[in-house]
Amino acid sequence: MKQKEISLNSLLIDTDRFLLTDEEIGDNHVATSIETPMREDAFVLSDAEKITKIESHFREIMITLGLDLTDDSLRGTPKRVAKMYIEEIFSGLNPANEPKVALFENKYEYNEMLIEKNISFYSNCEHHFVPIVGRTHIAYISSGQVIGLSKLNRIVQYFAKRPQVQERLTMQIAKHLQKVLKTEHVAVFIDAKHLCVSSRGVKDDATSTITSFYGGKFQENSTKREFLDSLHN
Repeated sequence: MKQKEISLNSLLIDTDRFLLTDEEIGDNHVATSIETPMREDAFVLSDAEKITKIESHFREIMITLGLDLTDDSLRGTPKRVAKMYIEEIFSGLNPANEPKVALFENKYEYNEMLIEKNISFYSNCEHHFVPIVGRTHIAYISSGQVIGLSKLNRIVQYFAKRPQVQERLTMQIAKHLQKVLKTEHVAVFIDAKHLCVSSRGVKDDATSTITSFYGGKFQENSTKREFLDSLHN
């Protein structure tokens, strides 16, 4: 019996039907991967060259908006914004700014969870480039090494200082801590307000977004509960 030939095209799914448009994505939290989307040539230009280009482009934005850049208050704004982008609020895009982490032997043989609460951070929503303001709570159980407490704050700030989605920020912090601490026993809990929700769109200033990560022993209900209960004390 001769088999019926099947067209390859008949086996292909029309994936375009499942892709969201920019308008459909809108205010939704859409993260494409755990890694921040970066071009291969992201660091071809020096920081100084990037500042010069951003200054020029932002000046055009202000002119397009109808602002008078000869005014004393506005004249330096393009340069200020460009420097702020590169040196401050988006400095976490550059791997050269990754915090240097020194680990110490757990000589106290402290084998319970260590919790660092209320690490404040400022980030920016990658969909509208408006602020995300929140607090991060971190816990880990040592596998033989411990980290300086201030380094936990610096790691949070490093990943926050880039265009972000809160889900990705949570995962990046957690996976990085698992790598540097050489332990799976890491928990990260983030509670944040998104100005793309509170200052535009639905303009709801009462809501906050919560994301979390539980690795290793923190996936056990008793350990997870101990961590979560500590956040309310």
